[in-house]
Amino acid sequence: MSPDRDPITGLPIGHPVTLAGPAHGPERIRLDGRHVSIVPLDAAAHGADLAEGAVGPGKEALWQYMPAGPFPDRESFQAHLEACAASADPLFYAILDARTGKAVGHAALMRIDRANRVIEVGNILYTPALQRKPGATEAMRLLAGYVFDLGYRRYEWKCNALNAPSRSAAQRLGFSYEGLFRQAVIVKGRNRDTTWFSMLDGEWPQIRQGFDRWLDPANLDGGQSLRLGALNRPTISGSTMRRATTADDAALAALQEAAYARNRPILGVEPVPLLTPAAEVLARYEVWLAEADGALAGALALDPAPDHLMIWSVAVDPAHQGTGLGNALLAAAEDRARDLDLSELRLYTGDKLVRNIDWYARRGYATARVEDLPDRRLVHMHKRLA
Repeated sequence: MSPDRDPITGLPIGHPVTLAGPAHGPERIRLDGRHVSIVPLDAAAHGADLAEGAVGPGKEALWQYMPAGPFPDRESFQAHLEACAASADPLFYAILDARTGKAVGHAALMRIDRANRVIEVGNILYTPALQRKPGATEAMRLLAGYVFDLGYRRYEWKCNALNAPSRSAAQRLGFSYEGLFRQAVIVKGRNRDTTWFSMLDGEWPQIRQGFDRWLDPANLDGGQSLRLGALNRPTISGSTMRRATTADDAALAALQEAAYARNRPILGVEPVPLLTPAAEVLARYEVWLAEADGALAGALALDPAPDHLMIWSVAVDPAHQGTGLGNALLAAAEDRARDLDLSELRLYTGDKLVRNIDWYARRGYATARVEDLPDRRLVHMHKRLA
């Protein structure tokens, strides 16, 4: 998106911010998920459980890149927790196992900048009982959702540049790498270069989908067919398309209308993609955008499932129809399926759209079934990748 221009100087300036006032500060609330609950840290209630997993021989690695610890005994750890629980910034939360109610970790919302609507997640301690468990990911989903629901524009993740697991986790969770701050701080008497990552409010609807698809019981209970890192990838292999953000809402709506308007008289009803507002499309589907000369030329809306990739919409601006962009979008969908380790693609179209059906058939899609609806018939098609 190109910057605005100052009407007097002609110099580029930032876009206006609709919600420019301060955001609400995070509170000591409870957030419940399927695997974990996030609750205000209470040293008396949670200390023994956390000490069991975080104090003693063999636990030193948990504290390697933390500003505190390791702790020689439970008493010193308890004193540390009491200080954490009393703090307002960082604001600490305990992570409880939803099945047992035991505290298995903690995390904090910190560097709370209400005026600029910026906040950071940090001080993340995952005991062995939480590491590599679905609850570890769900905890981050719950906190991110809470932050964006409060109206924050920017959500930050910072870590020691030498902390490879933390860097990998940030990108798996959907944070974008921003850079390296050299000699940023001194921690435990040693230099720390700090790696910065961020997630923006406009990106959250698409990232939230990655979390929710990965956490879906159909995915987890089926062996995690969909990998979160792949779901949150910002690119498709071999394609220049980009993930949509909420800033693309109006342009996407205009593109969908222009691309599907010609189908309306053929179908005699509103085309399926036009029944869903663009904001809802962004919330429900992966949306990938193709641009030409700085303008939106095509869009691909995808719905990944553990055993297939549904192509919900392939939209090409009329000015770019006949240029091969439709073929490129369909090829990108197949590349996205490969990125997700999925071998089957599915789609549907109206039975009266004979040209569409023939176009898909020429590209290897076969008719699987015809669905009768009250106002239309849908032809469901599928393709298996080699």
